[in-house]
Amino acid sequence: MGNLGITEILLIGGAVLLFFGPSRLPELGKGLGKGIQEFKKASLHLTGSIKEAGTPGE
Repeated sequence: MGNLGITEILLIGGAVLLFFGPSRLPELGKGLGKGIQEFKKASLHLTGSIKEAGTPGE
């Protein structure tokens, strides 16, 4: 479970292409990239905050 093979990836890609059409794919990719970038930025900020706070016994 959780392992996607090439066949599954191609099927998902084909379904997305049929559902959204080729003209909207760059827009969707750009939005997905921005979402991933914001998630990484937030997780780095949270990790930094936790490290600054230290452990409770210090």
